[in-house]
Amino acid sequence: MATQNTNLYSDEKIGQGNHIDEALSDHSKDAPDSDPEFTPEEQRKIRHRVDRRLISTCGILYCISLMDRTNLSAAAIAGMTVELELKGFRYSIITLVFFTTYVIFQPPATVLCRKIGPRPFLATIVVLWGAVMIGMGFPKVWTTMIPLRMILGIFEAGFFPGCVYLISTWYRRYDLQKRYSVFYLIGCLASACSGILAFGLMQMSGVGGYLGWSWIFIIEGILTCILGVIGYFTLVDFPDRAHKTALGFLNERECALVIRQINKDRDDAAVEPFSLKKWAAAGLDLKIWGFALIFFCLTTVTYAIAYFLPIILRESMGYSVGASQCLVAPPYAFAAIVMFGTAWLADKYHVRGPVLIGNAVMGLIGLPIMGFHSNAGVRYFGVFLVTAGSNANIPCCMAYQANNIRGQWKRAFCSATLVGFGGIGGIAGSLVFRSQDAPGYRPGIYAAIACNALLIVIVVINTIYFRSQNSKAARGEKVLEGQVGFRYTY
Repeated sequence: MATQNTNLYSDEKIGQGNHIDEALSDHSKDAPDSDPEFTPEEQRKIRHRVDRRLISTCGILYCISLMDRTNLSAAAIAGMTVELELKGFRYSIITLVFFTTYVIFQPPATVLCRKIGPRPFLATIVVLWGAVMIGMGFPKVWTTMIPLRMILGIFEAGFFPGCVYLISTWYRRYDLQKRYSVFYLIGCLASACSGILAFGLMQMSGVGGYLGWSWIFIIEGILTCILGVIGYFTLVDFPDRAHKTALGFLNERECALVIRQINKDRDDAAVEPFSLKKWAAAGLDLKIWGFALIFFCLTTVTYAIAYFLPIILRESMGYSVGASQCLVAPPYAFAAIVMFGTAWLADKYHVRGPVLIGNAVMGLIGLPIMGFHSNAGVRYFGVFLVTAGSNANIPCCMAYQANNIRGQWKRAFCSATLVGFGGIGGIAGSLVFRSQDAPGYRPGIYAAIACNALLIVIVVINTIYFRSQNSKAARGEKVLEGQVGFRYTY
């Protein structure tokens, strides 16, 4: 693929002869797997090493992040609603205040992740929100939960966009969705197992004078702190400096290989000096807001399911408390299968839009079944379709965005914007299933249907636009994203 270097470092290499610097300026026309220093088999081994270290660590930490963020519903039916007198909108207020700080602090947090480095930055905020989580086990009045949830939002704000950004810097465009899927799949494992774990922790009720809901927060907070400390030693840095900060991971030559492959794919491996003007200028690209709106639609549904599924199973479908906790797991296990299967197809055939639409249609089929059928078992089947359709689209949307932008700081801006709109979706998801709408929760069902329909409309519009722009680029009428040979993925 022919490329045109637009990086500010292209004419100013530091440390001549250094493998990393040479890789940052490499713009050969070799095929991505053709490299003078490594055989294809050696390259595959290096990619697998990156997978094991980067995706596994980020995935496990995201697992605990998602568990800490969504364990309110488990605590609610484990006694928190009664002890803290969560009447009316109080439960919804506690869930949504988290997202106010979570959205506000994401853009600066993503910049800090790049400037400080993902290893110290991500590990530190994991430990800090773990400490807050422990504190959430001790309130005696419901209002105390509000500032604790807001502080939790501040510390979690940098984690998900930081991971999305970090992963995107390590892989070529059509290697991304499978990796994002595994990363997010581990998070689904958290959602699947959190109910079972919560049910086990509920059995500690009375220990130390605290009810079971308190122990859910305390024990999970302690686990978070432990994993945060471990994460400091296992997280990796960005490719241009990973050989210096992650001992035993990749050497300088191997990091240089990764950078060469990124440059051959999209030519944005090197980092430009930070400029607030250039970083913010990415906001003028309308398609970025289209990606963000898609993510908003997805997270509105995924958070609504995460926060309210145990409650819906209990109040709307008539299952016991224990069954409601444990029946959360199977739909998320099914979602994991759908997620990885669609990711494999999307990367293999270099498509994103058809997968997004297909999963949204699955949700549109499942929502009426979940909301309107008279039989509880059939409604539970609808939960499978809704959970799978929305969650499987999360990594697809992340890859959709990552495939269609270039530039390190634009990538940082986009990650923050995408996940920021995801946080706004979290606010919406906290409110769509209102207690006064029980047991049918029909307004929430209608809102989720509208989100899936809007997603389909945006993807169709993007597809028409991307096809038009690719045709113009093929005719030599314009250069896309500042790189000759770049094509949009639709």
